[in-house]
Amino acid sequence: MAGQGSGGNVIAAICNIFFPGLGQLVQGRILAALAFFVITACCYALAATVVLAIVFWPLGVIFHLWSIISAARYRPESL
Repeated sequence: MAGQGSGGNVIAAICNIFFPGLGQLVQGRILAALAFFVITACCYALAATVVLAIVFWPLGVIFHLWSIISAARYRPESL
């Protein structure tokens, strides 16, 4: 993919809106994709317990937004 702001990064960011980590997977960053998905999914699952919603729902939203921004700003290292 090209640099920051390229069409590929926009597509990756849009993918992350629906599934956190999917954009990183599209970019070929498997470990980052797995980490964003697992952390965000666990936060949302714990928020579903209602008792823990005050803590884990905002935390899940923060990680979800972080995954979107990370995909949009990704610049591959030049070889």
